[in-house]
Amino acid sequence: MRAVDIIQRKRDGEELSADEIDFFIQGYTRGDIPDYQAAAWCMAVYFQGMTHRETTDLTLSMARSGRQLDLSDVADVVADKHSTGGVGDKVTLILGPMVAAAGQPVGKMSGRGLGFSGGTLDKLESIPGWSPELSTQAFKEQLRRVGLVVAGQTEDLAPADKKLYALRDVTATVPSLPLIASSVMSKKLAAGAHVILLDVKVGEGAFMRTLERAVELAEIMVAIGKLAGRKVAARVTDMNQPLGRAVGNALEVKEAIATLRGQGPDDLTRLLVAEAGHLLHMCGKVASEEEGEARARRTLEDGRALAKFRAFVEAQGGDPTVVEKPDRLLPKADVVRPLLSPRDGWLSRVNARTFGEVTVHLGGGRERKGDPIDHSVGIVLAAKIGDRIEQGQPLCYIHARTETEAQTAAEALLEAYDWSETPVAPPRLIKRTIR
Repeated sequence: MRAVDIIQRKRDGEELSADEIDFFIQGYTRGDIPDYQAAAWCMAVYFQGMTHRETTDLTLSMARSGRQLDLSDVADVVADKHSTGGVGDKVTLILGPMVAAAGQPVGKMSGRGLGFSGGTLDKLESIPGWSPELSTQAFKEQLRRVGLVVAGQTEDLAPADKKLYALRDVTATVPSLPLIASSVMSKKLAAGAHVILLDVKVGEGAFMRTLERAVELAEIMVAIGKLAGRKVAARVTDMNQPLGRAVGNALEVKEAIATLRGQGPDDLTRLLVAEAGHLLHMCGKVASEEEGEARARRTLEDGRALAKFRAFVEAQGGDPTVVEKPDRLLPKADVVRPLLSPRDGWLSRVNARTFGEVTVHLGGGRERKGDPIDHSVGIVLAAKIGDRIEQGQPLCYIHARTETEAQTAAEALLEAYDWSETPVAPPRLIKRTIR
């Protein structure tokens, strides 16, 4: 069996066998198959796709490429939540503490930014001292003691995904359905969670641009989870405009802390309460999703979720006083300038993809594999779809390293907006639920 033959078969639209997929994935993981052949294979998959059977075989091979955690000695039920990637999506930073504060352990492996979408680990690394690097023993111990852990992939957990994840980011193959599904689910299976809630983003700022494609991805991942013996559900949620107000690593951490204090944007808080309630119900902690939502909301109101976030940060080496002093401890950009509205009207479009791409160009994401991240840069929205805006009012605030970069960002961001002469309804956040 040769890697080039497998690449050629997929390039020509043929269906690969489980043995061929496993040969390629294990060979790439070991280093026998080089990056350039893996990149060619990813591009072939991007254009030709995979059957559901191929995607399941790919997922299982990636999960088998390393060690798989067994968390049954830590808790009877361990929960996980995963997003397929969006702009301003800091849900994990808030939902994890909420669910853990409600008594349900949450253990997850997260990733870094892909393309124009931010990464949970990049955001958390804005916090001085915080580290995603945990051994298996440390992962389990923190889960047992704190009830919440968010770690990077260790070298021995789904190493195939770790290599492919970085490669996809710089080869324009991120939006492939089979590659997204296998990446997400291989990490989930390897990390050992028993109950998984997937947040599949759809819209301009998501890798799935249409509801049809997003639902298809959600159904594939739920089916993979079921075949692997896990309890999985998915919610398809709107990503036509950024979620919340902040886009950019430190800016999103700051917004997450504000939300944990009960001072977050309405759209973000509504989604968090709904998803936390759903996850608590899936785990059997409550009798209904409505009861779960009420319990999740109380963790924000009584301060337990904020306290859990503080304990989580400290457990992973971060400075816990960031909870009290985010303005002092989180990185800040040298230049902050407003983008002013050129006209009156109701905002009818705030293109999330443009905000993500501009943030990457400002330095908040990677354009090449291994690029460093500037945690301080990004954008804070002052208005969103449905808001009435007057000429000269701020649309957003750009956080940049230089005035030149801020000006370039402002010119690009103006293209993200459209106005209406008549009132516009804000988009509905939750589009579909797949159980």
